[in-house]
Amino acid sequence: MLYSYDDCIEKYGSKYLVKKAVESGDIFQLDKGVYSDKKRVSEDAIISMKYPKGVLTLNSAFYYYDLTDVIPEKHYLATDKNAAKIADGRVVQIFEKSDILTLGATTVAKDGCNINIYNRERLLVELLRHKNKFSFDYYKEVLLNFREIIHDLDIRTVQDYAYEVPKTSKIMETLQLEVL
Repeated sequence: MLYSYDDCIEKYGSKYLVKKAVESGDIFQLDKGVYSDKKRVSEDAIISMKYPKGVLTLNSAFYYYDLTDVIPEKHYLATDKNAAKIADGRVVQIFEKSDILTLGATTVAKDGCNINIYNRERLLVELLRHKNKFSFDYYKEVLLNFREIIHDLDIRTVQDYAYEVPKTSKIMETLQLEVL
């Protein structure tokens, strides 16, 4: 399970006792302000703990849902367009309008932490919306994997999401031509 620094202060009582717990191995400091009772925790969980208002998207979410076998080098995190820039070299920050940031966002439990991630329907929209940002081979791989699960997706929800985000006409055209 993951803990914030404040959680550790509450649990152990003081900075000194938190430091002693880390030294004795009762808890592990995984990152600045992020602690765990396990030595190894997924980096997605750590990133989600550090940036709780962000939503995993694009390459990170494609990998999470097994839509690609390419392990992303960085964590793709959608944040509000007015959010402060994330100065973490492990994170690629995608700025979204406030009204569509949580559209299709869901929470999954991983390593004792809740991870905010877009559902598969929203990810299909994001794939089509950001088509030009991917290499051709990567785009085709993810698209083909979406085609394999198309009957598991709610197409009406995909269309509803497409009408909410920018580039609606491009998304709908590509959906018809390449996916369905």
